[in-house]
Amino acid sequence: MVKSYFPFDTRHPNPDILPVPSRLQRGLRATFLGMAINVILGGLKLAAGIIGRSHALIADAIESFADIFNSIIVWRGIVVADTPADEDHPYGHSKAEPLAATFGAVMLVAAAIWIVTKAAIEIQQPHGSPKWFTLVVLVIVIVTKEALFRFVHHEAESTDNSAVRTDAWHHRSDAITSLAAFIGISIAIVGGRNYSWADDAAAMFASIIIGWNGWRLLMPAMNELMDTAPAPEIIARIRQLASETEGVASVEKCFVRKAGHLFFVEMHVEVDPQMTVLRSHEIAHAVKDNVRSQMHNVSDVLVHIEPIGIAARAAASRLAN
Repeated sequence: MVKSYFPFDTRHPNPDILPVPSRLQRGLRATFLGMAINVILGGLKLAAGIIGRSHALIADAIESFADIFNSIIVWRGIVVADTPADEDHPYGHSKAEPLAATFGAVMLVAAAIWIVTKAAIEIQQPHGSPKWFTLVVLVIVIVTKEALFRFVHHEAESTDNSAVRTDAWHHRSDAITSLAAFIGISIAIVGGRNYSWADDAAAMFASIIIGWNGWRLLMPAMNELMDTAPAPEIIARIRQLASETEGVASVEKCFVRKAGHLFFVEMHVEVDPQMTVLRSHEIAHAVKDNVRSQMHNVSDVLVHIEPIGIAARAAASRLAN
């Protein structure tokens, strides 16, 4: 059985896999659900934070509203990424996904900086302990946000959508800040006025976790925008499929770049130098069809034909000189 590196769908026709609109619809469903829940929970946290005198809860609410803005960017990113190739964008628009993912990751880092800065200022100012009912609100938020994270993250992994993946981690970061706020508020309530600082200390601790997650998500998105090569096993699989194609003597070069959930391949294959141009042309198409049929998210394969041994002779000539 051929190992499947891409369990998600593709753009080119294949009746054995899900159609492309399914991927877009799943991404939009996860994004819109997150936006609706953030509106509800953000308003609840802000009201409870103001009435209940909790700085951590107010900071948490502001982050939820920032998540709504991030979700709007993700929404537009996955819609643009699904737009077919055109004259101005012959390779399609799939890089809109890592672009939206980069924005989302930067937003996480910015939220962490904002929270830690605000908490550092507030912790120096004496204030009353938060009210007990803020804990009830936080329990609701933690459970809801963790469940939302698991759903959105599953959709992101199933469709290999980096933009939706960062959106999922925004939900997880919200759950983390709420958990930290719960611990800090609990300490402040039990300890009384002398421990009111625990509320802000919890917000500072949560911001460190949020910032780390933002940085962790930023690197893959930036690598994708910079056309960093994918995992070695993916390249190895492509080379294997090409070399197994009838008429191919060897694969001399293979370059792969990722854009959204799609892969674009450029390779040099060596063939018998005595064959006709027509036959070498047929082999190039066979290589392309073989790779795309076995690896569904390979969007295109550009094949350059070379006579057997020409690369080795060129390398020997360079060494001799």
